[in-house]
Amino acid sequence: MYNPKSMKAEEFISHPEVLETLAYAEANKHNAVLIDSILAKAKLRKGLTHREAAVLLDCDLEEKNQEIYALARQIKQDYYGNRIVMFAPLYLSNYCVNGCVYCPYHLKNQHITRKKLTQEEVAREVTALQDMGHKRLAIEAGEDPVNNPIEYILDCIRTIYSVKHKNGAIRRVNVNIAATTVENYRKLKEAEIGTYILFQETYHKESYEKLHPTGPKHDYAYHTEAMDRAMEGGIDDVGLGVLFGLELYRYEFAALLMHAEHLEAVHVVGPHTISVPRIRSADDIDPSAFDNGIDDDIFGKIVACIRIAVPYTGMIVSTRESQACREKVLGLGVSQISGGSRTSVGGYWEEEPEEEKTEQFDVSDRRTLDEVVRWLIDMGHIPSFCTACYREGRTGDRFMSLCKSGQIQNCCHPNALMTLEEYLMDYASPGTQAAGQAMIRQELPNIPSEKVRSLVRHNLENIRLGQRDFRL
Repeated sequence: MYNPKSMKAEEFISHPEVLETLAYAEANKHNAVLIDSILAKAKLRKGLTHREAAVLLDCDLEEKNQEIYALARQIKQDYYGNRIVMFAPLYLSNYCVNGCVYCPYHLKNQHITRKKLTQEEVAREVTALQDMGHKRLAIEAGEDPVNNPIEYILDCIRTIYSVKHKNGAIRRVNVNIAATTVENYRKLKEAEIGTYILFQETYHKESYEKLHPTGPKHDYAYHTEAMDRAMEGGIDDVGLGVLFGLELYRYEFAALLMHAEHLEAVHVVGPHTISVPRIRSADDIDPSAFDNGIDDDIFGKIVACIRIAVPYTGMIVSTRESQACREKVLGLGVSQISGGSRTSVGGYWEEEPEEEKTEQFDVSDRRTLDEVVRWLIDMGHIPSFCTACYREGRTGDRFMSLCKSGQIQNCCHPNALMTLEEYLMDYASPGTQAAGQAMIRQELPNIPSEKVRSLVRHNLENIRLGQRDFRL
């Protein structure tokens, strides 16, 4: 029985409820009256149920689809403005005991080079990332209790935060590791992580168990209930995601929103972020072997409908996607992107030899961080390296309150401009620096509060004089 307040995975992600939702959406995809009523509700900016959002996703009335895209763009602008938060992944280890059939780190893969960074190597990688200009990392590691125990992850976090190279510093470390215990989540919270991220891969239980035939990840319930344990352990910023292409996208879309509804119902705060990766080629993985792939148009509509359904949740698109695809979805709801990324273990300090490749998947957008920053500026987006909310305690429901109140323009917008100025002074090419400073001059008048605007002008001048790390 479907129950969003249940702590059992098969009840808050109820298979019969998903199937009924898909049938309801299919039956109403031409129902203009119903679609209008759903859009009217969405315009109130309070979100939609998974059934309502599923109807919008299935809608094939072109006029209504254009309304969906327009509303998604407006909601994105209202709550996130034109800021795009920047981050980079850092892979610590590809040792893994699981048998995930879509991931080259699976235990049976004998051709991939296995590698685990030492703390000295972690420090070198972080130095390289700081020299690019990054302030926010997402650390990743395979599941292996011998090679990658929680103590190793905690040591890496301490090392990352300890490195201060020139004007560089990593100010927020998000963590994407396997489902674990409440005790281990408490340890991650004590280590001052930002967001705990865990991709569900697929919510379809039967498919999930086939795709994860061996290893601890085979346990569907333990994996799906991980966010509840994370929140019990004190982590109030959690990030959901599915790997589109493994199962039918409509199923994943509905179940993903059901998971968000469950977190809201039980913990009074939904996911901090939702990621929307698509399966990509890798060492011994051919994405064409999975017959549920989606094209860029469907991908764009998924992004738009998620933005409308959960207006206050950040959305992440990585360098899995091409420049053209990322350009399309930025305005539809995406608020975070990676730049200059490596999906190998390390790879920032020095490029891996061809015969020792450790990449988890092929990167589609291979531009440098500076090129990505300039591209964003040229499109009118503010590249933000801000981590202030996390460090000021504005996480979980406190961040959601800030977002819902509309105060982001007096908080996140100024912080974006100040961290962009830091980037421009320390790392940008001359062309990017000139374009970015022109953008800052243009964006300053958009800060509503005169008091805040004056403070930001003062801080920007101090940044140009060599001071760093101002935040509101």
